[in-house]
Amino acid sequence: MKVVIQRVKKASVTVDNAVVSEIKKGLCLLVGISTEDTVEDVTKLASKVLKLKLFEDAEQAAGTNTEWVGKPWMKSIVDIRGEILSVSQFTLYASVKKGAKPDFHKAQKGHAAVELYTEFLSQLKKGMHSVESVQDGQFGAMMDVALVNDGPVTIVYDTRDK
Repeated sequence: MKVVIQRVKKASVTVDNAVVSEIKKGLCLLVGISTEDTVEDVTKLASKVLKLKLFEDAEQAAGTNTEWVGKPWMKSIVDIRGEILSVSQFTLYASVKKGAKPDFHKAQKGHAAVELYTEFLSQLKKGMHSVESVQDGQFGAMMDVALVNDGPVTIVYDTRDK
């Protein structure tokens, strides 16, 4: 599985001009599922997202001349009781090596993708302070994703990278 993790001040998903989900401070995840992914990849990714230290500890001095509110890279999404907006993103597995048209053959299709994505959301919800703190888009829909990136902090992670 591949994910683009963005630390956000707020984020939302709109489908057919209606907001289907929105969060305040937290993480916006663009999640790609490949044809090789399994439940083990789901567990690895959910654990990484929940433990990743992307937020500052406001109770400690920054220890740097930058404009941090506190000591950077000290708190996880769970620690700060933030929110997660997860968006299924099959285009993360696009290949543009040949020609000008993207090839999506490495992206998982249909029912198998939905099963793994649903399990990913379930594991995130179990690890967070409340079920409502994890929101998602609409699987398979054309979505407008809006966000205010905080930092900006953007990290790409692939469960298959060693």
